Amino acid sequence: MLTKRIIPCLDIKNGRTVKGVNFVGLRDAGDPVELAQRYTTEGADELVFLDITATKEKRKTLVALVTDIAYHINIPFTVGGGIKTVEEIEEILKAGADKVSLNSAIVRDPDLIRRASDAFGSQAVVAAVDAKRVNNHWEVFVKGGSEATGLDALEWIQKTEQLGAGEILLTSMDRDGTKSGFDLDLLKEVNSRITIPVIASGGAGTIQHCCDAVKIGNADAVLAASIFHFKEIEIADLKAAMAAEGIDVRIFKELTD
Repeated sequence: MLTKRIIPCLDIKNGRTVKGVNFVGLRDAGDPVELAQRYTTEGADELVFLDITATKEKRKTLVALVTDIAYHINIPFTVGGGIKTVEEIEEILKAGADKVSLNSAIVRDPDLIRRASDAFGSQAVVAAVDAKRVNNHWEVFVKGGSEATGLDALEWIQKTEQLGAGEILLTSMDRDGTKSGFDLDLLKEVNSRITIPVIASGGAGTIQHCCDAVKIGNADAVLAASIFHFKEIEIADLKAAMAAEGIDVRIFKELTD
């Protein structure tokens, strides 16, 4: 059985790490290169870098910053934000990313998923979905959560798998930054419909929330930001608690002389 992954997320604006609540009210959370290095030494399994205003500001992800972070870490690294073409995906991968996260661009051009997975393999293509509960269903939002699409999130996620996405980064906009727990209903619904891994995002506030996302929501990985940035939860403590609950995780052992 594959181990469950713990993934810190660096939301980037103007070259700095930021964090908000429900996609608004952003505050500074530190230097992204320093945070990336810290998470590598603390035993994070992967890292996600999202240039959260790239699409809204109609510009490309900060390639130089991606290169800098990749140079300083030795764990898998996913990059997203403003990536619109196969050529831009190639540029990001050559800069040192292992995977790209695609959101607004694939809603506009779903075939980009197929072209990207054909060119680089499905394992390099992460379909990021920002879902918000609207009436009795979940709807897909784009442009940093600022624009409704009318797409049913569950149907859209199934389509991304069919087109060749290798993983889903699923963010509950209702829970984002609230620290009230992941949307377990959403996670269960998504995991009942697809076979590719699902990263749970939005709502992490306690160790138990992360355990529940895996055990109840069937998530393959849990992604969080502020609880790690501000050291409210240590990655080692989280992994130890998950292991104690019978969840298979990679326990990090720092090398000593």
